[in-house]
Amino acid sequence: MLKKITQINTVSLFSGCGGGDLGLQGNFKYLGKKFAPTGFKVKWANDILPFAVETYIENFGEHIVNKDIAKVKSSEIPDHDLLVGGFPCQTFSMVGQRKGTDDPRGVLYKQMIRVLKSKKPKAFIGENVKGLISISKGKVFNQMIKDFERAGYNVTYKVLNASHYGVPQKRERVFIVGVRKDLNKVFTFEEPPNIVVNLKDVVEDNATVDRKYYFSQRALDGLKKANKAFNKGRAQSLNGPSNTISTHLSKVSLNGTDPVLLTAPGVYRRLTPLEAARIQSFPDNFKFDGSEAKQ
Repeated sequence: MLKKITQINTVSLFSGCGGGDLGLQGNFKYLGKKFAPTGFKVKWANDILPFAVETYIENFGEHIVNKDIAKVKSSEIPDHDLLVGGFPCQTFSMVGQRKGTDDPRGVLYKQMIRVLKSKKPKAFIGENVKGLISISKGKVFNQMIKDFERAGYNVTYKVLNASHYGVPQKRERVFIVGVRKDLNKVFTFEEPPNIVVNLKDVVEDNATVDRKYYFSQRALDGLKKANKAFNKGRAQSLNGPSNTISTHLSKVSLNGTDPVLLTAPGVYRRLTPLEAARIQSFPDNFKFDGSEAKQ
C-alpha cells in the first residue's frame, strides 16, 4: 500500500511578508469564505528586508531567516519536498527600467537553482512578472528555463491572471513549475475557475475612511488644467477587478498608473492599506508591521 502524504514540507525563498506562503498553506478566511489547510507546510523561509520579516514573524512564526539568500549556505536550509520562490521582479517589470540580468536582482533566480541542485526537492514553483517572458526578446526567460531544466527538472510555465481566481485584481504573473525528472511527471495547469470578485466587494465605507486618503480640490483642478483627458481610464470602476497594485502605493498620484477610486461625483481618493490588502487577497486579520509606507 502506498503511504499517504499528509504534509508537504516546503522551503520559501524571497518570502516577503508571506502572502505567497499564506495562499499555499491555506487555513484562513477571506471575504467570508474559509480556506482549509492544504497540506503544504512552510518549514523554513527567507527574506532580506527586515520589516517584511517582522510582519512574517507576526503572522506565521519565527521559521524565517532575515539574510541575503546569497550568503545562506545550502547546509543551513532543511531538506524539503517543495521549493517556492517569487524571485525579485522589479528588474523585469514593464513599468521598470527592465535592466534584466544587468541588475543584480535579475540573477537571484540562480539562488533557487543552487538550492535545487543541492537539496533536490521533488518540485519547485517560481513566480515573476509577465514582462519576464519578453525582456531581451525572450532570451533571458529561455535561459532561465534551460537553467531550471539542467538542475534536473521537467519545467512548464504559464501566465495566470489573479482576477480569474477570485482575486479582485487584474494581476498577471508567470508561474514556473518544475518536477524532478526522476519522478517522470510533468505538471499541467488546469483551466481557471473564472471566479470574479469586483472592487466594490472590498472597498471600505467612505464614511469611515480618513480624509488623508482623499485628493484635494487643488490637486484635481491642477490635473484638469494639465490633462484634458482627465479621468479617461484613470479612476477604477468599482464593478470590476482593480488594476495591479504596485510596490509604491503610498505615493499614488492622480497622474500615475496606480489604482485611484472615484467614490462620488468629483470625489477621488487612493486606496487605504486595508483595501490594498484585500485587493491582494490578504484576510482582514493579517497584521502588517511598520509605517504605512512600509505596509
